[in-house]
Amino acid sequence: MKMAMAGLYKRVLPSPPAVDFASSDGKQLFIEAIQNGTMEGFYRLISYFQTQSEPAYCGLASLAMVLNALAIDPGRKWKGPWRWFDESMLDCCEPLEKVKEKGISFGKLVCLAHCAGAKVEAFRTNQSTLDDFRNFIVRCSTSDDCHVISSYHRATFKQTGTGHFSPIGGYHAERDMALILDVARFKYPPHWVPVTLLWEAMDNVDEATGQHRGFMLISRPHRDPGLLYTLSCKHESWVKVAKYLMDDVPNLVKSDDVKDVHKVLSVVFSSLPSNFEEFIKWLAEVRRREDGGQNLSQEEKGRLSLKEEVLKQVQETSLFKHVVTFLSSVNSCCRNALALSRESNLPDIAATVCCQGAELLDGKFGSPKRYCCRETCVTSLKANGDKPITFVSGTVVNGSSEQGVDVLVPSYLKKLNCCGSSPTSCIGIYPAGNDVLTALLLALPPETWGGIKDEKLLSEMYSLVSTKNLPILLQEEVLHLRRQLHLLKKCQENKPGGK
Repeated sequence: MKMAMAGLYKRVLPSPPAVDFASSDGKQLFIEAIQNGTMEGFYRLISYFQTQSEPAYCGLASLAMVLNALAIDPGRKWKGPWRWFDESMLDCCEPLEKVKEKGISFGKLVCLAHCAGAKVEAFRTNQSTLDDFRNFIVRCSTSDDCHVISSYHRATFKQTGTGHFSPIGGYHAERDMALILDVARFKYPPHWVPVTLLWEAMDNVDEATGQHRGFMLISRPHRDPGLLYTLSCKHESWVKVAKYLMDDVPNLVKSDDVKDVHKVLSVVFSSLPSNFEEFIKWLAEVRRREDGGQNLSQEEKGRLSLKEEVLKQVQETSLFKHVVTFLSSVNSCCRNALALSRESNLPDIAATVCCQGAELLDGKFGSPKRYCCRETCVTSLKANGDKPITFVSGTVVNGSSEQGVDVLVPSYLKKLNCCGSSPTSCIGIYPAGNDVLTALLLALPPETWGGIKDEKLLSEMYSLVSTKNLPILLQEEVLHLRRQLHLLKKCQENKPGGK
């Protein structure tokens, strides 16, 4: 005798207006669309089609599916030796526990896609048109190098539920229908819907944000995302920091008192918002100790080498020298900048990095259950004539369990020029607040400094922050940060791609 089980098993797809992909009509639409060449994006998407693992994870599941379909390397391990996008890894813009409870907004998903290394073009319905939307669907349905994620309200299709995200898997031109690859597969199967009705479903205001829904076009970037630095909107203070950098700093430097570079840095750093250090980070590579001990693959060595070259190039800029000189001479008036600049003590930051790394590896970053680092060790490994590699090794404890975590720290050796040191004397240089602050100053839009009244100083500042004077690798890193800052500014203003 079978017992009745509580809960729900699927929903019946309201048809019309939708057409079940597996129905006879749905199959015919599929065949005709293939013949007309508007299912080219389908094959990669279907290869990575997944079911959202939580009821509110539709945005994360849609994005993970598209990122994997585009073969974008997350640059960090999922499980075992495998690098792969999973919902649990998409946490740089919103804590997973918060997404699990409330879902994710359109703007935060755009931020997340960019943070994950994709090129993103986002459009709200009040900033776009039905014809534009249809053209983007056709564009991504006739190639496999871009995909569309739609943010819509289910009620328009007579479906249960409210706001939802899912990728669009194809297009039937004659009947003007789009194929929705619904990531809530426990609820509804993939289905065809009229494009005009999908637009109507998107042309809806999200009550949580007061903003229109819309769609985003996601593709591979022309270059890899940031190698060493990244901006984060995970901490709630990001709105205040983004506003300060983009709106307040240009006004601060207009002061008549700004006569030299030291004073420019003073007015910028003395008013930094609290939690500023949560806004810009340097990227560490983390792995479980059992994933290879202290042996690095050629791929790991290559990535570490690029990070180290970026670090070296930052610290060789004239602006970096000004930042170091300024921070070594100021008092507590610049406490937020000073707090960041003093994060150069590697053993001090090792415990934090190892604990965050363990959370990431376990897919629990931002969860209320915190990890603590019982012990850390900073070692330098040199093998087969290679240059030394810096490891931070830690034993991380969470309740009754513990695991070993290794962090690969980018560093480079710098010769000492002080009296009494031999010509071969060197010191190890690691990422610290000084270079992080330098990278952020370089990333500010050039017009930030346009209000400086002293023409000689204005010319000097333009020279110090000009990307034209930077090596190519650092130039690309700075431009990546600048694009991130621009995107966060749009989010802060609630423009297309905003919150």
